[in-house]
Amino acid sequence: MARNMDYLHWKKRNAQRITMLTCYDYPTAVLQDEAGLDVIFVGDSLGTNELGYEREISVTLGDIIHHLKAVRRGVKEAYLLADMPYKTYENPEMALATAKELILSGADGVKLEGIQVEIISHLYKNGIEVWGHLGYNPQLHEKAAVQGKTFDSAKILLESAISLQDAGASMMVLELVPEELGKMITEKLRIPTIGIGAGRFTDGQVLIVQDMLGVNPFDLRHSKRYSDVGQIMLKAFQTYANEVENGAFPQRTNVRNMKDEEREQLLSWYS
Repeated sequence: MARNMDYLHWKKRNAQRITMLTCYDYPTAVLQDEAGLDVIFVGDSLGTNELGYEREISVTLGDIIHHLKAVRRGVKEAYLLADMPYKTYENPEMALATAKELILSGADGVKLEGIQVEIISHLYKNGIEVWGHLGYNPQLHEKAAVQGKTFDSAKILLESAISLQDAGASMMVLELVPEELGKMITEKLRIPTIGIGAGRFTDGQVLIVQDMLGVNPFDLRHSKRYSDVGQIMLKAFQTYANEVENGAFPQRTNVRNMKDEEREQLLSWYS
C-alpha cells in the first residue's frame, strides 16, 4: 500500500504508530522501502551525516535535490519527505518556489522549521503538503538542547503547534522536547506527530539512519543503536586492505581468462 498523507492520518486515527527514517542514497532507499517504512526523509541532516558539514545550515537546495532524486529512484511505496534548507523559505514566494522544486524532484511533501504560520498557510493554499517542525530546530538553534522544559516555553510550543496545524500543516515533527509535552501536543492535534527525542507518546518516530545503524561513533540518549554497521564496515575495509597487500585477493576464482586459441595467438604476437 502506498503511504500517502491520507494513510498517515488514518494511522493516527487508528492509534497505529508511524515509522520514519532519514535517507540520502538509492541503495538505502531501496532497503528502507522494502522494510515497509511509512516515511523516508531526505533531511538537512544530510549535511552533518553525509556531506561532512559542521552544521545543517550549510546544506543547499542543490544538495537536497541531488540526494532527493537518488532516493526517489529507490522509493516505490513510502511517503517521501524533503527538508527545505536554511534560508530557502524567507518569505511566502521564496518558500513556494523552493517547495515546487522539491516536489518536481520527487518529494511528496516538504518540511520547514519554526513558527512559520504565514509560510505554511501560503504553501497549503497552493496545494503543497507541508510539515511543521518544533522543539529543537537545527537551522535556528546553535546547540542541540531540549526545548519546552519550563511552563512558559512549553505553552508557547503547544500553542505554536496548534497555530501551524490551523495554518495548514499536514504533519508535525517534534524534536528534543520533554515527553509530557510531546504527549500533550500529540493529543491536542488532529494531524500526526513524529517524535525524535520527544518521548513515547507521539504518533510516530524518526531517527537518523547513521545513528540507528551505528555508523556514527557516538551514543545519543534519544536514539537507539540497532546494529554496529560502522565497526562491520571498518573491519571489512581493514581485511580488504590486508588481503590486497599480502596477495590474498584476488584469487583464481575472481579472474577471467581468454580462450586457449586467443591466448596462444596473443602470446605468439607478444613474444
